[in-house]
Amino acid sequence: MADEQNIVSAPRLWLVLARAHGSMVDFIERSINAQGLGISDFMVLEVLLHKGPLTISVIGEKVLLASASMTSAIDRLEKRGLVLRRSCNSDRRIRLVELTTAGKSSIEEIYARHEKDLEFLMAGVSEDDRRTMYEGLKKVGLAAKVAVPTEKCKEAV
Repeated sequence: MADEQNIVSAPRLWLVLARAHGSMVDFIERSINAQGLGISDFMVLEVLLHKGPLTISVIGEKVLLASASMTSAIDRLEKRGLVLRRSCNSDRRIRLVELTTAGKSSIEEIYARHEKDLEFLMAGVSEDDRRTMYEGLKKVGLAAKVAVPTEKCKEAV
């Protein structure tokens, strides 16, 4: 017979996941802020580091920021000499954002620290548990993407 305290219901799992996510976000934001960046600026620099020059709209899609927020972030980073905007060689209407040499050097150093911070947080999680978490979260994310919420509950009489 299953011990009810060992059963991890979906609502219980959601609560633990939400709390863990909140704590991790808080830790990472403090770490990024200590490097002199806001989280939005970090995300823009990180995507440019890993994907190369991109349009503002593509960056926005990758980091899930609204267009106005993206423009503000790019403006801040450009003012600091970390990125620059340039026209695309094949289509002059397209404006690409790319890292400057200083920007690349800066985000490489900050990203290396970010990786260490994440490894520190995950130090108590075995490789097997990481794999299980990864696969489980991937399944949940894909299911949530296509799921249809239940209908509205009928009014109580």
